Amino acid sequence: MVRRHELSDLEWEALSGLLPRSSTGRPRLDDRKVLNGIVWKLRTGSAWRDVPERYGPWRTLYTRFRRWALDGTFTRMLAEVQAEKDAAGDIDWLVSVDSTVARAHQHAAGARKKGRGSGDEVCDHALGRSLGGLTTKIHLACDGRGRPLGFVLTGGNVSDCTRFEDVLDTIKVPRTGPGRPRTRPNHILGDKGYSSRKIRAYLRKRGIGHTIPERRDQRGHRARRGRGGGRPPAFDKQLYKHRNVVERCFNRLKQYRAIATRYDKTRESYQAAVTLASLLLWVRPL
Repeated sequence: MVRRHELSDLEWEALSGLLPRSSTGRPRLDDRKVLNGIVWKLRTGSAWRDVPERYGPWRTLYTRFRRWALDGTFTRMLAEVQAEKDAAGDIDWLVSVDSTVARAHQHAAGARKKGRGSGDEVCDHALGRSLGGLTTKIHLACDGRGRPLGFVLTGGNVSDCTRFEDVLDTIKVPRTGPGRPRTRPNHILGDKGYSSRKIRAYLRKRGIGHTIPERRDQRGHRARRGRGGGRPPAFDKQLYKHRNVVERCFNRLKQYRAIATRYDKTRESYQAAVTLASLLLWVRPL
């Protein structure tokens, strides 16, 4: 019997062949049981110690999660699932970009800083301090069906436009056969937060069409310059209506309470949690 928040047989079948295998050492706890425990923890936002005993010792779950987070297992699994979908023609390359803020719980603070450190929490563990306290921002690109293609974590006080190129750089869908990964969308949809000359020039240079509304102050500045202000950027109002898929993507990701509120101290753990939640969006029917 499949319990609430657990993987269905079809979902486990899609993921089981992507998990790393161990042929040496003592027999380890069943991977399906462990993955179900990790998913239960993400969905409920509970502490590791509170995961039900039916999933095994909580220390085993945490150790397996951290191992898979640090060795890139979740990232590799997501890339392989995306490659299969792309080979089947199941990716809509009308890509939408946006960001969402996740409030950080008090337990997320206090992780040891890396390197020399300048006291900049944004650089250390993707935590930013603002009037509302500590927050993390997820900058994300999704396909036309609302499934994550790539994302970047920063502090919640970081502007969207400053991470636009970084987000597009995370789109790397491998080919199932020979050839380089696909990195270029057919078209980009973004809100006014991405309306800048630098971003538009970057997209033109890469040959990527885009639909981004112009900000009011930019329209006024161009009008004051007269002919020297140039023509307004093209804007397809009907196409722009499809941008809401990225909002629906965030809505589905935040069904995982450990994503909606950040409890993880380190960037690696929270990034692995978002990656695993993104992976489940790809294998679960829309």
